Amino acid sequence: MADKAAAVGHPNRDKPEAIRTKNWIAVFLIASAVLFLIITWGGWSRLQGAVGVNIFYIAVYVVFAFYVLRWNRGVLPVASALAILMIIFAAVAAPAWFARDKDGFSDPALASALLGYLTLLVIPLQVVLIGFAMRGFQQGWNVEAGSREYFESTRDAQAESA
Repeated sequence: MADKAAAVGHPNRDKPEAIRTKNWIAVFLIASAVLFLIITWGGWSRLQGAVGVNIFYIAVYVVFAFYVLRWNRGVLPVASALAILMIIFAAVAAPAWFARDKDGFSDPALASALLGYLTLLVIPLQVVLIGFAMRGFQQGWNVEAGSREYFESTRDAQAESA
């Protein structure tokens, strides 16, 4: 069955809306990873035990962006769940950065107020990521279409090998 007409295709991946959604999800994942990297670098000396969490998020978001660009929709719900957790972390951490912007506190590499604003910026970015990820999950990137002959020959070949 070397015939191209008989091969399995993914019709939903050819839609412009699906392509745009996939690209935007990857952009939001990479932008989130870059923002986490800036916050981690800028507050490295004052991130009490949270450095590992930030490094984990950076690595996972970059890997997820790679998989999304390869049309893997399985990472989208996981990315959404991690984004929800990051919203909680950012909502708790942002006021602490602003509280450090007083006399008597030593400043990290970036100003505490700037780190507070960057941490607040994480929240809407994660909300948008969740929205796009759920939209991408609904688009059915995994749907396959092929000819009846292809599916029957695949089934027959599996039956003969068993």
